[in-house]
Amino acid sequence: MSLREKLQEDLKSSMKNKDTVKKSVVTLIRASIKQYEVDNRVELSDDEIIDLIAKQLKQRRDSLVEFKKANRDDLVSETEAEIEVLKEYLPQQLSEEELNEIVKATISEVGATSMKDMGKIMAAIKPKTKGRADGKLINELVKNNLQ
Repeated sequence: MSLREKLQEDLKSSMKNKDTVKKSVVTLIRASIKQYEVDNRVELSDDEIIDLIAKQLKQRRDSLVEFKKANRDDLVSETEAEIEVLKEYLPQQLSEEELNEIVKATISEVGATSMKDMGKIMAAIKPKTKGRADGKLINELVKNNLQ
């Protein structure tokens, strides 16, 4: 079953089960897919759909930080629920330890010695962790390993 079909099935089941959070998140995902396809006149593959979902997850995480700063507990709990739904459609996330091993291996592959090599390292790590790790966390781990 493709990711597009899974989203369609989950939309139907969330409507039947009156799961409003999942219904709204799936609807937003499907709308962003449709918008991208119409704007660019292409049909997205599952990998490209995962990229769109990862972007939405990143937006929610950034919003969550702001909501916590503003003490908006109502929005915090809603956003956390949306994040959980979005995670269902992404590949299994890497643990920090697994990610650290990938970062160390990539640094030695690239032959990086200083922060000047950050771009090369990030470019090499991206394909290995696509959709399975947060870019900020990768960035922090690379900085820690280069110091």
